[in-house]
Amino acid sequence: MLSDLEGQIERITYSNPENGFTIARVKVNGQRDLVTVVGNLMAPMPGEILKMKGEWSNHPKYGKQFKVVDYATAVPASVDGIRRYLGSGLIKGIGVVMAERIVNRFDKETLDIIENDIERLIDVEGIGKKRVMMIKKAWDDQKEIRDVMLFLQTYGVSSGYATKIFKQYGNMSIAVVKTNPYRLATDIVGIGFVIADNIAEKLGFAKDSKLRAEAGILYVLYQLADEGHVYYPYEALVSECQEILQVERAVITHAVGDLVIGKHIVIEDLNESIEDFRLNHKAVYLAGLHLCEIGIASRLKTLLKALKSIRKINPDKAIDWVQNQLSIRLAEKQIEAVRCALENKVMVVTGGPGTGKTTIINAILKIFSRIKARIMLASPTGRAAKRMGELTGHEARTIHRLLEYSLQKGGFQKNSDNPLTCDVLIIDETSMVDTVLMHHLLKALPFHTTLIVVGDIHQLPSVGPGNVLSDIIASKAVPVVELNEIFRQAKESRIIVNAHKINNGIIPSFKGSEPESDCFFIEQEDPEKVLEIIIELVMDRIPRRFGYDPFDDIQVLTPMHKGVAGASNLNAELQKALNPGEGGVHRSSISFRVNDKVMQVKNNYDKDVYNGDIGRIKTVDLDNQEVIISFDGRKVVYDYTDLDEIVLAYAVSVHKSQGSEYPAVVIPIHTQHFILLQRNLIYTAVTRGRELVVMVGTKKALAIAVKNDKTKKRFTYLQHRLKP
Repeated sequence: MLSDLEGQIERITYSNPENGFTIARVKVNGQRDLVTVVGNLMAPMPGEILKMKGEWSNHPKYGKQFKVVDYATAVPASVDGIRRYLGSGLIKGIGVVMAERIVNRFDKETLDIIENDIERLIDVEGIGKKRVMMIKKAWDDQKEIRDVMLFLQTYGVSSGYATKIFKQYGNMSIAVVKTNPYRLATDIVGIGFVIADNIAEKLGFAKDSKLRAEAGILYVLYQLADEGHVYYPYEALVSECQEILQVERAVITHAVGDLVIGKHIVIEDLNESIEDFRLNHKAVYLAGLHLCEIGIASRLKTLLKALKSIRKINPDKAIDWVQNQLSIRLAEKQIEAVRCALENKVMVVTGGPGTGKTTIINAILKIFSRIKARIMLASPTGRAAKRMGELTGHEARTIHRLLEYSLQKGGFQKNSDNPLTCDVLIIDETSMVDTVLMHHLLKALPFHTTLIVVGDIHQLPSVGPGNVLSDIIASKAVPVVELNEIFRQAKESRIIVNAHKINNGIIPSFKGSEPESDCFFIEQEDPEKVLEIIIELVMDRIPRRFGYDPFDDIQVLTPMHKGVAGASNLNAELQKALNPGEGGVHRSSISFRVNDKVMQVKNNYDKDVYNGDIGRIKTVDLDNQEVIISFDGRKVVYDYTDLDEIVLAYAVSVHKSQGSEYPAVVIPIHTQHFILLQRNLIYTAVTRGRELVVMVGTKKALAIAVKNDKTKKRFTYLQHRLKP
């Protein structure tokens, strides 16, 4: 039988904004002890009055609890309640100290004044006109968000998404959701097709509605793009959409036709030799990806034929000169690479660690600098660009910075109308460059420029769609120099030797007893003990023996997100060990604290921070609801609502580590990770360690990975488009 309970929230013990599940401690009149309340509450705030219906229960561990079935909220009436309410972080611009001052000035009238006569806040010390306007906007937004929350709650949407929806659509939020809930799936991070579909069903949209079919097809294509596909075979796509949407084939095929007419997708008949096309040879592209793939092929072909802006150089004389200048003797393959760069408009240098790619870049730079050529260097990530700059002594930028991305001005400012001013462009870590980024880069490249592409095709492919470097090499349209000789100095590193063994399908060797060794394997079958060993290595063993800092120098790289030795659990446990505490700001099940190591997980062009960038939290500002994160010394401000763009980074996935190098890496490798045990993944992980690599797990799992060279096929047509 349901009971009634009314009380004021004293504190929030736990709240998950994704599903609204909350554990709160509530002060109930007439009861000395606080009551534990559990249930789905919308953005609960300390100081709020809850009028609840629910059931009493006894939790075996936590004791007596009130399980909320239904509730209503009211603003607090008491001075203490108002103080708590305002100081809880509800309103941007009012923190604990400012809440105290406001309530001391206006007493019980505080909330009425904020609602109806907010200009009077200027009477409070520390509040000027600018802050009054900030508080007014936050107060009005909060009321609007509450309205959106109440509406969405009816349709099963968690309170955590209400703020995002409001941020996207503002006062139009409810109208947008009613008219086309499927927009949420493409417009808002975290709200996928499944959630949007559930809302649509409750709003009365038919299962075979045109809107649902079109949204479902786009959803599937975006999911496939996230898996790396630039296009997908027509028949396979129709089957996949039928399975997800549970509708007749005709509904899907009609919707595909409508999407083509609306220019959302492109269907192209490809050559019959392409595999996996079943009944026909049609490829279905998202319109943007089709444009990018065709653009890459077209511009590369034109670039290859165009004349150079730099004068002709005698390769033999230049190679002799640069060897004397650098006091080195280039190996045969290195000479071939330098010669190729001097004689061609576009060329590729590919090879693993220790094969001399940096030496080649330095030689090419020296020669082109001698004739005063305008040279630019770039790489896909900030860390890779920084390393490139350190190794060459030339300025290197991320591709995004090179192309001057601006959110305010609407995209890349460097393009075919406003090209880069360079005679030579060298791109490093090109295996990470996806189809979209390569398209924008080539759009901004003048046809007279010499393009030198450097990368390691044996690493994991780009996180985004495509397999650009591999496709360019496979097309044979561009001269390629592949480096496979490990130089003497590099042979002294067991990391480099083992990386090449892995790449060649040979189980690496470990001699842990050698004090000078830089590559170790600690055998442990029990996943819980693997976790314990990793924590001990990061906290104590590696810092004590090698002098590395646990935060700045050691990076845990894991194949998976889930499981005992997955990124999520490793981060939670390493945070407890390295940065314990109760403070900070909570998002989902994660608590972000001052000094936490964090990673950006999506490109944010406005902040100039990109997927994979690692930083440290410097400040958590409750008053302004902001977190300040330092990325390589540059401080970036995050609003609380932006925190879904960052994750803890004590442990990161191998994919996210691409383009980065760390003094020391620790890699769990266990049969629990079976599905992701692939040669290129382990190879990429090992080559991230500059001075020390420690693997923890089973040799069986390592053997599975090394022997598994069957990487998942990505559907791209770039290789064929590039062929003469």
